[in-house]
Amino acid sequence: MEMYSQAAWLIPLFPLAAFLVLTALGRSFRRAGVFIGSIGSLAAFALSLLIVIDRLGANAVDYNYAFDWIRIGDYTLRIGFEVTNLTAMMLVVVTLVSFLVNVYSAGYMKNDERITVFYGYVALFTFSMLGLVLSDNLLSLYIFWELVGVCSFLLVGFWYSKPKARAAAKKAFIVTRIGDAGLLIGILLLFWYMPNHALDFTTIQSVFDGQTGAITTGITTLIALLIFLGAVGKSGQFPLHVWLPDAMEGPTPISALIHAATMVAAGVFLIARTYDIFQDSAAAMETVAYVGGFTAIFAATVALAQNDIKRILAYSTVSQLGYMMMALGLHSLTGGIFHLFTHAFFKALLFLGAGSIIHAVHTQNINEMGGLGSKMRVTAWTFAIGALALSGIPPFSGFWSKDMILTAALETNPLLFVVGLAGAFCTALYMSRLFFLVFMGKPKSAAAGAHESPATMTFPLIVLAVLAIIAGFVETPWNGWFGSWLSGEPEDAHGSGVVIIASIAVGLLGIYLGWLVYGKGSVSRTVIAERLPWLVKLLERSYYVDELYAAVIVKPLKAIGAALSVFDEYVVGGVVRVAGAATSSVGRLSARLQNGQVQTYSLAAVIGFVIIVVAIVGRRFLP
Repeated sequence: MEMYSQAAWLIPLFPLAAFLVLTALGRSFRRAGVFIGSIGSLAAFALSLLIVIDRLGANAVDYNYAFDWIRIGDYTLRIGFEVTNLTAMMLVVVTLVSFLVNVYSAGYMKNDERITVFYGYVALFTFSMLGLVLSDNLLSLYIFWELVGVCSFLLVGFWYSKPKARAAAKKAFIVTRIGDAGLLIGILLLFWYMPNHALDFTTIQSVFDGQTGAITTGITTLIALLIFLGAVGKSGQFPLHVWLPDAMEGPTPISALIHAATMVAAGVFLIARTYDIFQDSAAAMETVAYVGGFTAIFAATVALAQNDIKRILAYSTVSQLGYMMMALGLHSLTGGIFHLFTHAFFKALLFLGAGSIIHAVHTQNINEMGGLGSKMRVTAWTFAIGALALSGIPPFSGFWSKDMILTAALETNPLLFVVGLAGAFCTALYMSRLFFLVFMGKPKSAAAGAHESPATMTFPLIVLAVLAIIAGFVETPWNGWFGSWLSGEPEDAHGSGVVIIASIAVGLLGIYLGWLVYGKGSVSRTVIAERLPWLVKLLERSYYVDELYAAVIVKPLKAIGAALSVFDEYVVGGVVRVAGAATSSVGRLSARLQNGQVQTYSLAAVIGFVIIVVAIVGRRFLP
């Protein structure tokens, strides 16, 4: 049946309608804003769920509908929507997390005077992300890709009265533009070299999968790397990751929606949609794998030394996105998308749990918390489930997806397997540090009056906690259903008992070490800071990447801008001012000469006659 797939175009329209209504109503309709925003996301989720259920059967066929959009001579650009198993899965993830964030925000943003504006922005973002997912060609995907970036700017800088929020919004917008420029160039190159200038994903798949030789290997590699540059910017891969931790200045529900489950996953989704291009280039695949692997271990080590609860989770997000990229680069499409699927739930859970904590203690510094486990039981238990899933402890969902990635790494690239294991150890260690400092021990001053969050905030936590437990069972060593359903070709990536044992061992070791240091206290917390203060400082400052950017790029560009400003003010502006002054002087002189007196005109004529005579006579004496 294709009945629900044919109606997929309605899914983005529900949140779009909510945005338009909320914009028309204005700020005064606070309760109506919450209701309208939530209903819009719920309707989109309901239809998305029906589409997935419809596609669970073995005979599901991809559905595509397009119409003529632009005609230029003999060329016609068609645009429409496409429903595949990959897009159907993404629809459910985006709409479900969006709905839960809408419900959660009713409590978290309750006292914000701009709550209606907030819900309008969330609805617009949801529309943009759903449009991106449903796009059947790269051009329309790019349009929604940019609209997602605009929404991110609005939401990160929602509290624009805070200088840090304004700076973070601008940083996110500018840094991601670097990647977006690469993506645009890649799309233009693809348009130039594709037969009939086709940009739809179906034709792209047939051209690159068919090995027709229409596009050379060098051009294919260049196109793939440019597309990957777009994914690097949006999905926070090194070295364009710097915007994502700073984006935590936005409201915490936005961190869960944009920077955990949806927008940052758009880069992974983009590569999955154009995977045939990457598979045609070994160099591009290796680049994706190594950039992803480096990002995974890089961000995991930085998270070890952070004290802001949201920055810890932000660097964790960067690290997990690195795992997804590494899987895609290692020819494990199922592994990358499977980890995207499970990560969406447990990371959204962790961010919303962090919001519940911040809502209770009014601080984001984990060193100022403590003892919250007895005061906030629902938050503590659900946060623990999310932390265990992220740490890759069975039977939680993160274990199954991370195991699949590590197995692919062991089979194809042992170096990246070691990197993946090291990242898994760091993940378990920094999450156990966070959990023990926040929920165990004696309450600090900030946690003295803490209490559990309202039901509107704890209900989404419970739902996401359940999903963080059960979502991983769609793909296990004894059940490869998800891979078969996703791509039609089962991927046997669970055959290594070595990987399972090693993965569990490093996860448990990280948790045990975290308990010894931050739970039991048998190992001093300051031992590393006392012996290796430079290392702690290096990690706290995120390897000084921001400082490096400031020194190498920001300050020189500002200096060039200042020099150009001076040149514009004194050289260009000076020429303009001199020309204006000269014209004005000539005008004033002419006004004096044209005074209506015959004597003046006669004198001017005599002077002119004398000049002409002198010029004619003078020429005779010239050699």
